[in-house]
Amino acid sequence: MKRGQVKVERITADILIIGGGTAGCMAAVAAWETNPDCRVVVMEKAHIERSGCLAAGINALNAYLNPGETPESFLEYVRRESYGVVRDDLVLSMAVRLKDIVKKLEKWGLPIPRDEHGNYLARGRRSIHVYGERIKPLLARAVARSGALVLNRTVATDYIVMDGRVMGAFGFNVRTGDFYVVAAQKVICTTGGAAGIYLPCHPLSAPHRTWYSPFNTGTGYAMGIRAGAEMTSLEARFIALRVKDTLAPTGTVAQGLPIPQVNSRGEKYLEPLKGCTTAMRLWATMEEIQGGRGPCFLDTRVLSPGQSRKLKEAYLNMTPAMVLYWANRGTEPQEAPLEVSGTEPYIVGGHGLAGYWVDERRRTTLPGLYAAGDAAGGAPKKYASGSMVEGHIAGSDAAHSLNRGGPPDIPEELVRSKLEEIYAPFKKNQGVSAVELETALQEVMDYYAGGIGRGYGTSEKLLATAREKVAELKKQVTEMSAEDSHDLMRVWEVRDKLDLAAAVIEHLLYRRETRWPCYQVRWDYPFRDDRRWLVFVNSIYDAEEERFNMLERPVGGKAYAGGRKLGFM
Repeated sequence: MKRGQVKVERITADILIIGGGTAGCMAAVAAWETNPDCRVVVMEKAHIERSGCLAAGINALNAYLNPGETPESFLEYVRRESYGVVRDDLVLSMAVRLKDIVKKLEKWGLPIPRDEHGNYLARGRRSIHVYGERIKPLLARAVARSGALVLNRTVATDYIVMDGRVMGAFGFNVRTGDFYVVAAQKVICTTGGAAGIYLPCHPLSAPHRTWYSPFNTGTGYAMGIRAGAEMTSLEARFIALRVKDTLAPTGTVAQGLPIPQVNSRGEKYLEPLKGCTTAMRLWATMEEIQGGRGPCFLDTRVLSPGQSRKLKEAYLNMTPAMVLYWANRGTEPQEAPLEVSGTEPYIVGGHGLAGYWVDERRRTTLPGLYAAGDAAGGAPKKYASGSMVEGHIAGSDAAHSLNRGGPPDIPEELVRSKLEEIYAPFKKNQGVSAVELETALQEVMDYYAGGIGRGYGTSEKLLATAREKVAELKKQVTEMSAEDSHDLMRVWEVRDKLDLAAAVIEHLLYRRETRWPCYQVRWDYPFRDDRRWLVFVNSIYDAEEERFNMLERPVGGKAYAGGRKLGFM
């Protein structure tokens, strides 16, 4: 669609799911399993068969309880990886359901190899091998069987909030330009996390070659921030240690194979840190580089030809670019080591802690709104299988708690007002482009708010400067122009990134310590302080005052029992 008349589509539903990734698909299926009569709509920016983080597939499920592991041992692992800041209730409620969700995937057709004892083939203590290239088509097929209405190519822009309750969402179709007004009793946010807030590690030749999906632009977070939802741990960013040129996961190489990680001198620099956290492995690598002993490598030269072939097969199920990398060079994995490096920071709730503050049923602090997967904070290391569990929990609870009143009526005045706002960039003949504003944001975040260009560290003065610069950039949103629906999508994605970036800066400013190596580093407060800062840092945005109200929540499972004392609905 280009400039012109806009068609308005009104849809009513019992449950609206925003985001058709793993958590969203599973939420739709769970809603149908709980209440086959409920009407479910899935609003997806791309196409649910190949969207989200698993669009290209996955070669392992990294949240699973292999023999000998329990929900409690899983929680201890997550607690250690998170340096004590974790929601026990969320992790345990997820862990107890991991085996059931994997069995469901296998029943739907996901090939999962087994060992000689009949158990799923382990890749690590909490990880199993899968042949997951077609995992998204399998999930999409399950959604189709549920009867849910799927709005592919439809971009969500804002929640519909009336009397303090979330009652649906606005959006538009990126192909036709049609404006969508979806009214619903319950809304489940499963939009994923955010890439593109920081300057990417491949900024010139391939700016969208990122570890995390570049199409996850923080829209779900930003919609919640604007609506006044309580958000948690946005300062606990996630930074991946990856194969430098392809950003392929290093875990595919390192887990299950005896491959050392070495510096340029051939020294195995991780050996003194045996058993260290994921964040420390990245930190140690950065120290080797900054100490003049880089670059660093995974020394794949120890692989046998058979192991080398298995490694390439594993990458074909998740990161085929890695296999093309070897093919283009005419080499095999065992012929040369792989250089590793850190990525730019991402804001995610699947690997990291960031997201909506939710209760055990994945209800946010806004009545009517749930969050699951990367969108929900406080329970890291959930990965794909844990995200599906969270989607299932949210979908089941939403379907179980529907009332007989049906979805609300959305006033025409509200619809017209939002339509004018969303399509306003079409009326600008000349204005700031989305690429220009996005690049300016990324440069600010990289330099002042702990990007890869600054070694991930920052300080109060730098963050205060970032706050001022992002505020100035936000003023330019109303000056952005669009020629077609794709431009329009980019415009609102950049607005979402700016809103999220402003929140991330406030969280980084508030936590005056360094808790997570590389993920959150304050040069002016270089030590971890458990006596003062073993807490969650949360925020609520006040749209009228245009300011973030910061608050702290205690760490520990018992503190969250019931959730009502903390303001849950």
